[in-house]
Formats: sequence, C-alpha cells, structure tokens
Amino acid sequence: MSLQIRKERVAIYPGSFDPVTMGHIDIIRRAAKQFDRLIVTVLNNLSKKPMFTVEERTELLRQATADLPNVEIDSFRDLLVNYLRQKNAQVIVRGIRTVTDFEYELQTASINHSLDPEVETIFMMTNPKYSYLSSSVVKELAHFGGNVSEFVTPEVEQAMKLKFSQLDA
Repeated sequence: MSLQIRKERVAIYPGSFDPVTMGHIDIIRRAAKQFDRLIVTVLNNLSKKPMFTVEERTELLRQATADLPNVEIDSFRDLLVNYLRQKNAQVIVRGIRTVTDFEYELQTASINHSLDPEVETIFMMTNPKYSYLSSSVVKELAHFGGNVSEFVTPEVEQAMKLKFSQLDA
C-alpha cells in the first residue's frame, strides 16, 4: 500500500482592493471552495492613487473574510511570481467582468507564465449582478453621497464615509 502525500493547493488572489467590493468578496468565496488555502493579497498599484492605505485595505479584507477559515490576507511589494514562490502557491486567481478585463488579464497571465512556467492563472467570471461594479465606481458614488450599501460591506461603507468626512474637513 503506497501512501501518497497530496501537495496543498494554494492560490493567490492579488488586487488593489481599494476598496474591497461585493464583487471581490464573491470571487474570494468561490475561489476559497476550490483551494486548500487562498491568500488574498493587497498590492500597491503604482499607477493608482489609493483611497485607503495598504494596512487599511488588509484590515477591511480581514473583516470581510473572517468567516472563511482557509482564507488569509496579506500584502506584498514585489513581482507576483516571486510572491507565489515565497508562499508555495501554484495558482493566481483573477476575476473577469468584461472583455476588456480579459484582454488585460490575459496579457498579465502571459507575462507571469513567461517569468515562471509553473505559474497558472485561473480566470473566474464575475457574478452577473456585479459585472458593472468596480472600486472606482464605488468610490465615485460614495464621494457624491450615493448609497453604496449593496456594493460593499457595512465596515467598508463606514470606512469610506469616515475617509470622505476627513477629506472634506
């Protein structure tokens, strides 16, 4: 009788999550069912000026995923393929809303694969009810006093209100 040891299936879901939306949470919940461990990692996107600090974003993600025991929250400032190696992860999870998302994500996945042929990227189609939702849209809506309660968790909604009240002060 041979004893096989199965390698832990670890995936990384990277993003700026500024702020985390219900669309992100939907992908996190669905991806968590597919892997032994899902690491949701906040990256500092150099091309964007974030509303929340990396620390604030990681804390909001921790609150939003507290009920998912196989999900951990982290942040990084390196090449994604290097981060995957550090975490012994094999897969990158990316959510796709539109054809435009797919074109960008395909390019990024191809670059990552050329940097490390062992890295796989899995695309998850967003739930249709979130296909129009983006962090940018949520921020703009909240900035002008719109109701964002169906797009973000109550904690994120409160954090956004606080952030905008500080900006307006």
